[in-house]
Amino acid sequence: MSAREIVQRGLYFEEFEVDARYLHRPGRTATEADNVLFTTLTMNTQALHLDAAFARSQEFGQRLMNSMWTLSTMVGSSVAQLTQGTLVAQLGFGDIAFPHPLFAGDTLYTESTITAKRLSSSRPTQGIVTIAHTGRNQDDVVVATAIRTVLVHRLPEQENQ
Repeated sequence: MSAREIVQRGLYFEEFEVDARYLHRPGRTATEADNVLFTTLTMNTQALHLDAAFARSQEFGQRLMNSMWTLSTMVGSSVAQLTQGTLVAQLGFGDIAFPHPLFAGDTLYTESTITAKRLSSSRPTQGIVTIAHTGRNQDDVVVATAIRTVLVHRLPEQENQ
């Protein structure tokens, strides 16, 4: 007798619960290499990310992690638990904020709360889910927030209903 196989996947539309909060672990410690690589790959020449001497003379006294790295990592940390293999499309982002800087050496912890869901009016085998993502550093300080709307598959047995 063979052991049961389990494939990790995200949630189907019916499995999302409004107000459920998901804590995505492990966290991700930001590094200097992450910052320089992401910043240069995206052609962002902001000195606050690349120039240590300049950044020391500015308000925070050190280089800041690229906020788009923070947003991408925050959303990416939710994929395995929420949307891996069940996502059809990313529909949009809104209310993105970075209330506190993230620095190299900080650890980013993400949580996601399901704020709304509805069946798609044009795609009967899919539904629309709204997710509020919050990123905190190791001191529990909120460093990023974003609202994300996604299109996901319905459970296979629900698709024909």
